[in-house]
Amino acid sequence: MMDLWAAEDISCVHPGWPVLVGRSAVIVSYRDIFLNPQQGIIEARQERVLISAIDARVFCVEEVSGALLMATNWFALQESRWRLIHHQASPLVVDPSRASSSKPAASFH
Repeated sequence: MMDLWAAEDISCVHPGWPVLVGRSAVIVSYRDIFLNPQQGIIEARQERVLISAIDARVFCVEEVSGALLMATNWFALQESRWRLIHHQASPLVVDPSRASSSKPAASFH
């Protein structure tokens, strides 16, 4: 998992956690989660990918111990490899199979 993350300027928001900034904090958080014997298997589904010349975003529903999360994974193209720079997962409060996949009427940038 360490090879997936960029070397610097990374961040992560686990469900219910404050933002973690920096490689050390993010890597330690994942190590602790994966070493926890109570941690359920994380299954991803309904992936949606948006790719540009310099970055990519992967959105998916994650199921962990029966709970549904909406996850965002943001990658940057660094030295010809996609490196993860941000992960965020939040509880999903709507049925993902019924959610609209259409584009929003307006976007803010």
